[in-house]
Amino acid sequence: MSADSAGAPVLAARSLCLERGGRELFHDLSFDICAGQLWQIEGANGAGKTSLLRILCGLSRYGFDGQVERHVPLLYLGHQSALKALLTPRENLAFHVSGDSRYEDEKIESALSRVGLYGYEDVASHTLSAGQHRRVNLARLLLSDAPLWLLDEPFTAIDKAGVEELEALLVSQVAAGGSVVMTSHQTLNVDCDVRFLNLTTGLVA
Repeated sequence: MSADSAGAPVLAARSLCLERGGRELFHDLSFDICAGQLWQIEGANGAGKTSLLRILCGLSRYGFDGQVERHVPLLYLGHQSALKALLTPRENLAFHVSGDSRYEDEKIESALSRVGLYGYEDVASHTLSAGQHRRVNLARLLLSDAPLWLLDEPFTAIDKAGVEELEALLVSQVAAGGSVVMTSHQTLNVDCDVRFLNLTTGLVA
């Protein structure tokens, strides 16, 4: 798929191939991610969904061939929460995972309150539940001004209210001219431009 009326791509992938353990997971994938789009990566377990996200954000080149061009800053949130266990949610958010942004305490407190973690700002993260860890990631999205989000299974371990909050964040990101590329087993309930890339079939829709 090439760039369309949405304008020049914020990320372009050309002829992506991935082989792991002597098995080809996907072959000759080419697509453009444009501003104002949400892309959902689909495929069977083991199809390479997480690997593709890591390739797109530049974290992995193992067994990979092809070209990825990124034209805007991005935020990547992996399947794991990636919180430092001995740090508090406030401390984890104070210095962004990308290492190039600092957030004011007031903004951090507001983000944590919005995701239902009011009163947990200063407790060690290892005392939080899996769902609360995921909510810290939601707070990270609230704080982010990156035009492109790459999200790996962001709905894992969050409740119905958290799902609705995240869906609202996705819509807001796209409505503001940002882009999202994500994996999820969740059926999305969003009102925005959603594209699908199925790694099992190779179909782009």
